[in-house]
Amino acid sequence: MKTLKKIIYSMIALLIGTIALVVIAGFLFLHFSPEFGGKASEKQRALYPKSEHFKEGKFINNGDVNMELSGGDMLKAIKGMIRPIPHSVPDENIETLKIDSLDIVQYGPKTRLVWFGHSSFLLQISNKTILIDPMFGNVPAPHPMLGTKRFSSELPIAIEKIPSIDAVFISHDHYDHLDYGSIQKLKDKVKTFYTPLGVGAHLEAWGVDQANIVELDWWEEVNFEDLTFRCTPAQHFSGRGISDRAQTLWSSWIIQSPTENLFFSGDSGYASHFKEIGEKYGPFDLALMECGQYNELWPTVHMFPEETAMAGVDVKAKTIMPIHWGAFKLSHHTWTDPVERVTKKAEALGLGIITPRIGEPIVLDSLIMSEPNWWQH
Repeated sequence: MKTLKKIIYSMIALLIGTIALVVIAGFLFLHFSPEFGGKASEKQRALYPKSEHFKEGKFINNGDVNMELSGGDMLKAIKGMIRPIPHSVPDENIETLKIDSLDIVQYGPKTRLVWFGHSSFLLQISNKTILIDPMFGNVPAPHPMLGTKRFSSELPIAIEKIPSIDAVFISHDHYDHLDYGSIQKLKDKVKTFYTPLGVGAHLEAWGVDQANIVELDWWEEVNFEDLTFRCTPAQHFSGRGISDRAQTLWSSWIIQSPTENLFFSGDSGYASHFKEIGEKYGPFDLALMECGQYNELWPTVHMFPEETAMAGVDVKAKTIMPIHWGAFKLSHHTWTDPVERVTKKAEALGLGIITPRIGEPIVLDSLIMSEPNWWQH
């Protein structure tokens, strides 16, 4: 009997010790891992109240849209991510088309884009090379054990082989858009980073010189030689840790040359800001529109595919390209549901749509794709 008690006490002690170690490891990770980024200085934060989108110490959406999940909805979301969902990830690795550094360096004057999956792009416009939301990591999370892997085992080009970059645009600080590992490998190649208010603090914490960071509020713009960059609204939220929700701003972006006008939606729920952007700065030759990771549990911060097409009409886009899909599982729908539904809705609205393969260069003046319905094969 005494031997049994000793075994039970030993097991309890082991369990308590294990829990304590997990708690300590979690605490250290949360407080010391560079993945969580940085915080704005007091001097920087003193500027935020000047923004119409900053209230009571946090950034806000137009109309104070509620972004909070109830406890019950949070449990539903967690259960949905844990349980197996048929076809939520591809059955096989998605093969990417390849592009090399010499092709990028020697590319001519026509505007072209290369999609890296999800919301990441390489854009060449007006003889400038630009990256948009360059999340090139394998898992969109602060630790590999906390997320699902990328659907493609390879990128169109390895980060190390990407040549000098004129500008990088960041839409917000979520892990599937702002990646610590990618920034570490890119930062010495980039002339200027453009971010919404507050996001620059993460870049500074990761070693980017403050002089190379430009933070903008909604409706602000800057010129870069013959290009104009405009920071425009989105309906979303931000945060990388457990206590920094809405401490940085989120945005969409406009990139305009003397002859072409491009819109990048970032992450956003469907709302009136799209129409406002279209009326103020449209029409757009191409709009890169969020389409994926939606759910009825969070309808205000991500668009359903039909709303993506409607937003394309609102911003007065000649053609849209659905993004925010094809790379990661971050919701409960099948991996092809976004592109199938948005294509159907765009056709019903008479809206142009392109769906290129990952890594396929798309020239803006032709928008020719080698395999428009590639996901079906």
